[in-house]
Parts: sequence; C-alpha cells; structure tokens
Amino acid sequence: MSLGKKIRLERIVNRETGRTVIVPMDHGVTVGALEGLVDMREAVNDMVIGGADAVLMHKGLVRCSHRGSGQDVGLIVHLSASTSLTPNGNTKTLVANVEEAIKLGADCVSIHVNLGDPEEGQMLADFGRVAESCDNWGMPLLAMLYARGPKITNPFDASVVAHCARVGAELGADIVKVPYTGTPESFSKVIEACCVPVVIAGGERVDSTRKLLEIVYDSIQAGGSGLSVGRNVFQHPHRIKLVQALRAIVHDNKTVDEALAIVGD
Repeated sequence: MSLGKKIRLERIVNRETGRTVIVPMDHGVTVGALEGLVDMREAVNDMVIGGADAVLMHKGLVRCSHRGSGQDVGLIVHLSASTSLTPNGNTKTLVANVEEAIKLGADCVSIHVNLGDPEEGQMLADFGRVAESCDNWGMPLLAMLYARGPKITNPFDASVVAHCARVGAELGADIVKVPYTGTPESFSKVIEACCVPVVIAGGERVDSTRKLLEIVYDSIQAGGSGLSVGRNVFQHPHRIKLVQALRAIVHDNKTVDEALAIVGD
C-alpha cells in the first residue's frame, strides 16, 4: 500500500483500533430527499459531534454539506448510482471518478456492486477500473457488495455474504461493506474469507435501538471492523447520542447495555 493511501485510510479507519464508524448519506439519488438528510450541513455536523469517523455521499452534496468550521471528519465520495424509479434499480452505474473525488478533498471513494444482477459483468468491470485508478492515485476504496438477483434466495446466507466479501478483497477494495449475517458465528466465517477490513451495512430500519446496538456489538465480536449505517443512524430521534453509543462499542469495546445508557432509550 502506498504511503498516500495509508495516510488517507487512517482518516477513515481509526489507527489505534483498526475500526471505523461510517455514516452513508448517499440515499438521495436512490429514493429522494429522506428525513434526516434535508439539511446536509446539520446532518453532517450532528454526525461529527457524535464522533463518526467518516461520512459518505455523492459528489454534488459535498459542497452542500461543507461546514467550514468545527471538527473535521473523513469524507468518502460515492461513485456509483441508480434510482428507485427504474425497473433495473439493482444495476449501478458509475457517475463520478477518482480524479473528481480528489478535487473535492475526498479521503476515500466507494462503489456499489450487486452480485447476481443481470448486469453484474459491467459492474465488476467498473470495479476493476476504479480499483486501478485508486492504486494510481493512492486513494482508498470502499466496496459495497450485496447479493441481489434472480438466483439469490437468501442474501444474508453466510456463504453468500462471504462470497461478496471475497470478491471485494480480490478485486482490490481496501474496505468491504456487506450485510450482517445474523449471528457472530456465521459472520466470523465472512471475516475469515476476507483479508481486508469488513464493515456491516445497516439495511432496512430496525425496530429498536437495542437491536441495532446488538448487531454492531455482535459483528465486532465476530472480528468485524465497524459499520457503515445510514438510515438507522441519521433518522434516529437521538442521532448524536446514537453515534456516541456506536463509537463506544466500536472503539471503546463497551457492552450493549453501556452503549444503550448513552442513548437513553
């Protein structure tokens, strides 16, 4: 790994713990302006106050969310997109490149690939090109990989998720984001199959704060490197305290009960 990539990666992944709390905010392209992301400066500021290591967004929102004051936070620029208005929403298209991300001051870039989609081949080809560009520029790459397609019966099956994680590592990602498989035992199999840090996705809204904290805690116990969770964080009624609680689990090895006491519900 080049020195430049290592330095940038340490702005995303805590160099002391080797773990990270990332809050993705790229949902607007897919589904429109969600509650919690209307005022982007306020949203980013709340995540920073809570102690998030990085936020993730599309290139156009960087200018809308730059605060110009306060504590810094890692910036991940997302390069791929699709919308819920198309019948082919699982097919992701590149809408930005590494050079644009560098101009925006990004510390990392991310791409999204849905394995099993009929257009999987094009997404994998895009993955390869982005990984090459990242190596050329010393830019870390986070790859979001999910199993979504006609042959996928259970996208949370440990063997399927492990396959997704392995694809990310083999094609050049520095961090891989995959769904949580439901238990520490099953998720440990995902970690074993991947030689780069693995973070969990948030998925659909969970029905309780405790459940979210338990998922994050269990993933850490299995050897995970943290989380990249969006709606379950920025739409939480006490989102600053929730980020503090997530940070307590990820970086301070606190228990679920200790973290829940921080949130207060």
